[in-house]
Amino acid sequence: MKKSLLARWRSNFLTGLAVILPGVISVVAIVWLFGTVANITDTLLFFLPPELTHSNHGLGPMYRSWSIVALLFAIALICGVGLLTRHYIGKKMIEWVEAAMMRVPLLNKIYGATRQVNDALISGDKNSFKTVVMIEFPHPGTYAIGFLTSEQQAEPQLRKMEKLICVFVPTTPNPTSGFLMLVPDEKVTRLEMSVADGIKYIISLGAIAPDFVARKIVS
Repeated sequence: MKKSLLARWRSNFLTGLAVILPGVISVVAIVWLFGTVANITDTLLFFLPPELTHSNHGLGPMYRSWSIVALLFAIALICGVGLLTRHYIGKKMIEWVEAAMMRVPLLNKIYGATRQVNDALISGDKNSFKTVVMIEFPHPGTYAIGFLTSEQQAEPQLRKMEKLICVFVPTTPNPTSGFLMLVPDEKVTRLEMSVADGIKYIISLGAIAPDFVARKIVS
């Protein structure tokens, strides 16, 4: 049976949307990422007069060309730090800075937690995250992927009189932020995927799923 004009238009629209939407989302994501990073890296050019880098005689937003310069400067700075840490003097300097930061109250807690997440996500430290797990979150009937970080929760377990598992549930596509969940052990489903595969699964918004050999699983 021949489709109506409205049905053909709808089919063509949905097909075109499926082709165009991924590209549009990718461009929007890149523009957003550049804008966010530029807002941070622009501060690296503080030594330049605002009249030179900003519009409206130094009172408006920074020129896009200078934002690109600031971004390149930030990349060069990060590469320089990475190169420096490959040498003995650079490693010692990093150790001194980290030791100084760990002596500052409150800052040491934030820095220590951020460093642990960074080691697991970027440096591939397998000791930070032990196992990939699945829990019901944010409400019953829906599930989230997380990482088991600790099974020793002395005070919470004594107060609740049950075994609690410490699970970090990262956000996507930025897994450096997330939620710390204390979940009863019987409600935690341990998965076989590796920590590296779990991180890729989260960053890709579920698009890159690790291979899994199907077999009978006893629940």
